[in-house]
Amino acid sequence: MHHLAQGAQRFRRNVFPARAELFERLATTHRPGALFIGCSDARVVPELITQREPGELFVIRTAGNLVPAHAPGADAVAAGVEYAVDVLGVADVIVCGHSACGAMTALAEGRDLSALPALADWLRHADAARARCATDSTEDKVAAMVRANVLAQLANLATYPSVARALDRGAVRLHGWVFDIGTGAVEELDAANGRFAALPAA
Repeated sequence: MHHLAQGAQRFRRNVFPARAELFERLATTHRPGALFIGCSDARVVPELITQREPGELFVIRTAGNLVPAHAPGADAVAAGVEYAVDVLGVADVIVCGHSACGAMTALAEGRDLSALPALADWLRHADAARARCATDSTEDKVAAMVRANVLAQLANLATYPSVARALDRGAVRLHGWVFDIGTGAVEELDAANGRFAALPAA
């Protein structure tokens, strides 16, 4: 914990002064352009991957970058999505999976999660991805699961009323990404053929 406190002190002393104008503006303005739904994995840092400044991304992180299908009642993911789309008016929503995902590895390899009941219950939101991969003969089961899961979570995301309304108006675009930790590469889903390919060069 001490090193975290030291980091906060260094930020306030060495980083913040040079960015004071930005943070002064952010103190009264919150206008992110995109919602980034990623994994809780500490190796996947949305602002670093996308090279965005503070305030430019609205971020939701869950184990396995899972987005439960819309259901009655409140939950943190639903509240965050609704706020980002209906209040902040984000134009783009990205669901980002990643290589070596612990959640997807557990599912792809059929690991026993009986000692982790909360996690096992949460991962049921990837059942559609697991069913898709059950008929996939690909050699790399984890990579296939990661990609199938991004597709499944995009489908779940579209069940949210706020997202469905925004899609109908053409006010939001959905994107599926996969980030490779070892190379830094990002693949994007081509909605036309359901396949992932390297992000196009700028």
